[in-house]
Amino acid sequence: MNQQPKFTPKKDVRVDWQLIADMIEPKSRVLDVGCDDGQLLAHLMDTKDVDGRGIELSQHGVNICVANGLSVVQGNADTDLIYYPDGGFDYAILSQTLQATYQPHVVLEQLLRVGRRAIVSFPNFANWRCRYYLALKGRMPMTSALDVPWYETPNIHFCTLRDFTALCDQMGLTIEKSVIVNSAGKVMTQSHTGPIANLLGAECIFMLSRS
Repeated sequence: MNQQPKFTPKKDVRVDWQLIADMIEPKSRVLDVGCDDGQLLAHLMDTKDVDGRGIELSQHGVNICVANGLSVVQGNADTDLIYYPDGGFDYAILSQTLQATYQPHVVLEQLLRVGRRAIVSFPNFANWRCRYYLALKGRMPMTSALDVPWYETPNIHFCTLRDFTALCDQMGLTIEKSVIVNSAGKVMTQSHTGPIANLLGAECIFMLSRS
């Protein structure tokens, strides 16, 4: 019998995972959309005792999750969130996946339909390293947050911090919390306003609710 693949827990929890965990109340109902191999979901279950569920596009990722005892199904963030009930979760998480969706605004709407709050993280395309690549090298950027060549990347809708906040305004969403992480993986600021955050921020994490 073939053994299901399992993940090897990371010795150090990723900075963005811990920052997401810090936003979540213990014993909450959580849906992790695009949960990959389930390590964030497992971290939340271990540290926050959440009732965690996941949805993942890749069958390989789903297999790893299930082998590790996680409740994860195969599905597409763009099309399959409609099958989840209104308000079924306290938090719906979309970690480093927004830029890979076909209709980011529709996905955000669905996240805030199934969850009372949405936590969204994404790489900031306006980071100074991206600007350097484009301005001086004339090539599509590759950074620690964007580490796949343009011809292999799953990302199809890059955005900047300002693009995201403008979309939230347009959709009438409330930004309850924000954390901006720099290229060194350190928390730079908890304010998303001002030019410095957009210039130096490499990764952005937002907690949203409906106005």
